[in-house]
Amino acid sequence: MISRPRTRSSLRRRAGALPVLPLAAALLTSTVALYMALVAFGNITDFDTNRAFVHHVLAMDTTFKDPDLMWRSVDSTTLQDIAYVLIIVWETVAALVLVAAGVVWARALRGGGFARARRLSTVGLLMVMLLFGAGFIAVGGEWFAMWQSKAWNGLDAATRDFMLAAFTLLVVHLPGVEERV
Repeated sequence: MISRPRTRSSLRRRAGALPVLPLAAALLTSTVALYMALVAFGNITDFDTNRAFVHHVLAMDTTFKDPDLMWRSVDSTTLQDIAYVLIIVWETVAALVLVAAGVVWARALRGGGFARARRLSTVGLLMVMLLFGAGFIAVGGEWFAMWQSKAWNGLDAATRDFMLAAFTLLVVHLPGVEERV
């Protein structure tokens, strides 16, 4: 039997069987879900590593120690620990929402109805953006002057995390990701 070369139209029909933009949204959402789950898991199982990070940022003990800024520092280890636990809880909830979104995307890819997957992704991704954008970049970076610290500066990592979530959110909301219910 002689096999016929595939035409562009037959390739398009095959590619159309699995919608490309919803697949991209599903994979990106699942990637952020995996990342956030690993971040939360790491902070829970290796509690002290990032606990030290939060303590140093809030205490502002490795900044320039400008008297005009130092009044902002939080020296109470109890308050520092509460902040760290709240960060871990937020990371865990964001991961769970994004895992649920990934599952809903997978189901929707088989049968349509992307609206719920889009909504769950939006909630989880906004949680990630708030954590890294408002929490780490704005509050940690500016309010607690984390940018001044050579040893405890997490701005680059926070920016990467924020941008990954933002990019994923944009893909999730591209017009080609149908709103079928």
